[in-house]
Amino acid sequence: MIKKFFRFIFKLLLGLFLFSILIVVVYKWVPVPFTPLMAIRYFENSEEPVEHEWVPIENISRHLQLAVISSEDQNFTKHSGFDFESIQKAMEDNRSGRKVRGASTISQQTAKNVFLFPSRTWFRKGLEAYFTFLIEIIWSKERILEVYLNSIEMGKGVYGAQAASQHWFKKDAANLSAYEAAAIASVLPNPREYRANPASDFIQRRKNWIVRQMQNYGKFILD
Repeated sequence: MIKKFFRFIFKLLLGLFLFSILIVVVYKWVPVPFTPLMAIRYFENSEEPVEHEWVPIENISRHLQLAVISSEDQNFTKHSGFDFESIQKAMEDNRSGRKVRGASTISQQTAKNVFLFPSRTWFRKGLEAYFTFLIEIIWSKERILEVYLNSIEMGKGVYGAQAASQHWFKKDAANLSAYEAAAIASVLPNPREYRANPASDFIQRRKNWIVRQMQNYGKFILD
């Protein structure tokens, strides 16, 4: 009986492991139709519309690509999924009692948004690290950014660059200006509370900061 139990557990874990690799491989080419967060929001409030439209990265303004890199993860093109320097700084801030910095990379946020349910447990963080490792191996940086920009929440019930562009500025994601892209990027820390347009004083200041970061960052190349 004990042997059968452990054999069952082993087969279950092996099956989950193989499925996790399969789904990451599939999403290397196939658009992500929905995310666990979209499902949660729907079941929390089915009357809240879900705005989401997948577009290839070629149809997303380079301004928006640069805006999210400049504001969320300036080492995105350099690291392998984890920004250990930012993690160290966040730990130091936490120990000293200062405001805790965000240390999650775009890769980590993509892994969390696409494959996992929101949670603050160590188990979920472990799964996030595992899926981050997988997508960094199997996907290109360009694909990670493409999936990120098509799946992240960018407003209340608004997911992805195309839906956000239409929602906030009534235009396609390909046509966003630098300041419009910065406005959308500025709401990412709390997309259900912040508004990209019209911008509050706080969002306006953050938008101006992101534009300066974009100018300082310059051009970027994705593999």
